[in-house]
Amino acid sequence: MSDWPPKPTDQAMNNQSNSQREQKGNEWELLEKVVLSSINEQKKTRKWGIFFKSLTFIFLFIVLFLLVKSCSISKDMDSEKSVGDHLAIVDIQGTIGSSTKDVNSADTIKALKAAFKAENSKAIVLNINSPGGSPVESDNIWQEIRYLEKEHPNKKVYAVIGDMGASGAYYIASAVNEIWVNPSSLVGSIGVIMPNYGVAGLAQKLGVEDRTMTSGANKDILSMTKPINPAQREHVQAVLDDVHQHFIDAVKEGRGDRLKNADPSVFSGLFWSGSQAIKLGIADHAGNLESLKRTLKISKTVDYTVEHNPLESILGKMGAEMGQGLGASLTQQLEAKQQASLQ
Repeated sequence: MSDWPPKPTDQAMNNQSNSQREQKGNEWELLEKVVLSSINEQKKTRKWGIFFKSLTFIFLFIVLFLLVKSCSISKDMDSEKSVGDHLAIVDIQGTIGSSTKDVNSADTIKALKAAFKAENSKAIVLNINSPGGSPVESDNIWQEIRYLEKEHPNKKVYAVIGDMGASGAYYIASAVNEIWVNPSSLVGSIGVIMPNYGVAGLAQKLGVEDRTMTSGANKDILSMTKPINPAQREHVQAVLDDVHQHFIDAVKEGRGDRLKNADPSVFSGLFWSGSQAIKLGIADHAGNLESLKRTLKISKTVDYTVEHNPLESILGKMGAEMGQGLGASLTQQLEAKQQASLQ
């Protein structure tokens, strides 16, 4: 016989069974979401673990490399006794300035003191290849050389000029006992310069208005957007002339009777070739470091130049990049969590 129509009890049981299936389906779906979420978190944790392990390895590798390098530098400095008689080298390479690591007075003076103090250094050699720079830094080095020469009269100081020994670099070289140059070196440029440009016409064309306010009639002296008045020009020129005279006096004192030409053009800012410089008396001999070593009969050298450990700059850059990378990653994580919570 047919079971139709269904009995009320059968329909109730069917409804209950469907409800149970639906409930079980929701539970499995929730469980699946929890498991997948846990797996995703584990993946993220694993990725960060790998990232930080790699970062730690790189950091340790850099530190080890720099330590080895600094040890090799220290070994070179500390081995001067084992080297025996030698020439003490101090580099003057690049621009001279207080904020530059090329040449600054603090590092150079430190190197000079160590070179003079070293028991087996028989002479000091300034290895010069520089266009010049700060007159103050140059004068600081010049004065220290003159002082150390008096403190150690048994040690002579030489300057060997490569491609260029100009302006502040020549200022420094004028303090030494002898200046050696290549015939094609560029030497001299005994002068002072203060660059300045006037862009008032250009600013006017571009519609740029200068709204600079000052307290003091000359506080805006050398403003690029205003014409310089005669009184200000005269004042600046007097300052430059005074600094220039310091340069001239230093060269005359350092070179003494070796200056063969009293022509004012020597101090006019002109530069000459090495062979011309010898004729003028602003240099002494043609040669290089090797020929100087042969002349002095000293074959060994020790470099006393202060070398900056690159650890600070590398770690600084690495720290900045790490900070940016971590910041971006954390931001992405927070955004992902916010989106997940909203869902």
